[in-house]
Amino acid sequence: MKPFYTETRIRWSDLDANRHLANAAYMNFTSYARMAYLRQLGISIADLARYNLGPAVLREEFSFFREGYDNEEVIITAEQTALSEKGEIFEFTHNLYKKADGTHMAYSRILGVWFSMDGRKITPPPAEMLDKLKAGTDVSRLRSLSLNDIKELPVKPHNIVISELLT
Repeated sequence: MKPFYTETRIRWSDLDANRHLANAAYMNFTSYARMAYLRQLGISIADLARYNLGPAVLREEFSFFREGYDNEEVIITAEQTALSEKGEIFEFTHNLYKKADGTHMAYSRILGVWFSMDGRKITPPPAEMLDKLKAGTDVSRLRSLSLNDIKELPVKPHNIVISELLT
C-alpha cells in the first residue's frame, strides 16, 4: 500500500534567516499532511468538533537531509505506523521530498493522542472514527501502542521553583 501524500509549495513565510525552509515550517508541513490524510479518510475538522476531540502531539522528531528554498514544490507523505488497541494513541511517520527530482528533504515521526476537549484528558475516538482510521492503513503492519509508550518517553517533566531561578 502506497503511503498517502499531499503537496505544497514553499512560501516566503516558510523561510528562515538563512533563506531556506525553517525547521518550524517542516513541522507545519507534517501537520498539514496529517490533517489532509484524515480528510481523505472522511474525518473532517467538523467531525472532530462534533466528537469534541483534538489530536495532541506528545513527541515529534526530525532528521533533516536537504534544504528547501522559496517556491519549490514539496511532497509530504503521511503514514500511520502505530496505534493503540482503543485508538487513543497513534504514531505517524512523514517524509518530505522535492517534487522536481525526488530529493529526500526530511523524515519525521510523531507520537500523539486523541484528547477530549471537555475532559482535558486522553480519550479513545468514537468507533466510527476508529473504523475510518483503521480502514486507511494495513492494520497488520501497525505496531501496537499502549499507555506505557507515553510513560516511557525519553524526557520527563521537571518542575522548578521560579523564585530560585530568578535569584
